[in-house]
Amino acid sequence: MREERSVAFVGLGVMGYPMAGHLAGAGHAVRVYNRTRTRAEAWLEEHAGAVAATPAEAAAGADVVCMCVGNDDDVRSVALGAEGVVAGLQPGAVLIDHTTASAGLAEELAAAAAERGAGFLDAPVSGGQAGAENGQLTIMVGGDAATFAAAEPVLECYARAVRRMGGVGSGQLTKMVNQVCIAGVLQGLAEGLHFAERAGLDVPAVVDVISKGAAQSWQMDNRAATMAQGEFDFGFAVKWMRKDLAMTLAAARRLGARMPLAALVDQFYADVEALGGERWDTSSLIERLRQGTPAR
Repeated sequence: MREERSVAFVGLGVMGYPMAGHLAGAGHAVRVYNRTRTRAEAWLEEHAGAVAATPAEAAAGADVVCMCVGNDDDVRSVALGAEGVVAGLQPGAVLIDHTTASAGLAEELAAAAAERGAGFLDAPVSGGQAGAENGQLTIMVGGDAATFAAAEPVLECYARAVRRMGGVGSGQLTKMVNQVCIAGVLQGLAEGLHFAERAGLDVPAVVDVISKGAAQSWQMDNRAATMAQGEFDFGFAVKWMRKDLAMTLAAARRLGARMPLAALVDQFYADVEALGGERWDTSSLIERLRQGTPAR
């Protein structure tokens, strides 16, 4: 039987809103904060819990505090300062950042939490909006083993897989690997489908047969049909993938890792943005090929 905890959730975007909902559904006492208060009030109409006026108020007295916002700057804006989450942390609490952010920020937050006598985990997620809504996210965690053990039952409320990858920052670095692999697979899928279209093949039939072999991937199973139909108004936005790839490429430079394909696909996404696709799903790489954007 899962132990009921006092949990705060800061950031009710397309991911955080359902994640906080799963916590309430599991019986935890949930207090939420969102910069747009009407979003928090809408959440409260659907779930048992409470709305806080500031991140610090949300964190006050909570056993576990989760954050899920946009980028490093967004995390700092809700975590630090007189009204930030860290100011409200009680000794023994665990701060969890689900934002896909930099490994350097994870170390910064871990130090700030430690000054309050609290633990910290960087815990970016994969699985998209559907994974959040269905409680089927994959969570990659960085932090010490004892802090992870204390927080794992909370993480399991919205995950199908949770794994500690090492010390602070390891979760974010693992998420970078995830994004690089997704970007490369999507570019290959985009080129394959574009080739099939130009060759006059029956694209659904092509996908059906090759998905039974070595070409199969999650992206093929879940995005090939919508790519063929030119539908991109859903899913993980290009602007967020570019943010993730920028962090990844910066980390690669520091580590001396060679990543020519990731750098190239990032530029292809810049082309998609130029087509007006900043908020299109990342599978929209195919539209760049269809519209005749010059090859680099």
